[in-house]
Amino acid sequence: MKKQPIGVFDSGIGGLTILRALHRALPHENLLYFGDTANVPYGGKSKAAVTRLALDVARFLESCGVKLIVVACNTASAQALSALRRQLTVPVLGVIEPGAQAALAATRNRKIAVLGTQGTVESKAYIKAIHKRCPQAHVFQQACPLFVPLAEEGFADKPAAELIAREYLQPVQQSGADTVILGCTHYPILKNLLARILGPRVNLVDSADTLAAAACQFLQAHHLAAPGGKGSVKLYTSDAPEKFTASARKLLGQQTPRATLKKLNV
Repeated sequence: MKKQPIGVFDSGIGGLTILRALHRALPHENLLYFGDTANVPYGGKSKAAVTRLALDVARFLESCGVKLIVVACNTASAQALSALRRQLTVPVLGVIEPGAQAALAATRNRKIAVLGTQGTVESKAYIKAIHKRCPQAHVFQQACPLFVPLAEEGFADKPAAELIAREYLQPVQQSGADTVILGCTHYPILKNLLARILGPRVNLVDSADTLAAAACQFLQAHHLAAPGGKGSVKLYTSDAPEKFTASARKLLGQQTPRATLKKLNV
């Protein structure tokens, strides 16, 4: 079982930031990634729709014989994690708990802001996870729905991205938060821009790094870590594999294998 792959999924290319972090932290592991580009974004969908989509993708990964499923998508982690854990035989890790823990470790004034999709914000999953550990923490949330299409379309470095980011971040700056959770896997693609606007005194919590660390701990604790060798990466997408491959190679390098089209029945 140690040699079985780890499955990772997201609504689109955003989760590739987590895949990259996993590959760096766990170079011996084989990784299967599914980007549900036919249904991106998840953030504006109902909880029932997100759960249905997440279960369909997760069942496909389960059928591939994975030993662990990493839910890279914050919206799916916030709205579908309990259903995934109930209905799958494979262990499932979400991104919310590691992100909350990392934010509390980083904050100095216990004021934390969460940037997320509408679905993640409405779920209050980060607020619950943070307050479970530190009831005194003040959590401010800001929905940033336009960040996902900006990242998906490669507009992170365009002037439009900065105009939109400044609009979203103004109330975050007014909140006095010294720590900001990038509560969507697409947002690290905009990390340099967000850091420049917020300034050096604000800590940015990247879900990629926190979830990769959590996956490492899980594998070690359950004696599931691969024994050695060089791990592989395989990509699946539910739509436009050529476009997905081009985006993946920008993030992961030109040696990244082509994505395989896999349509799911939802």
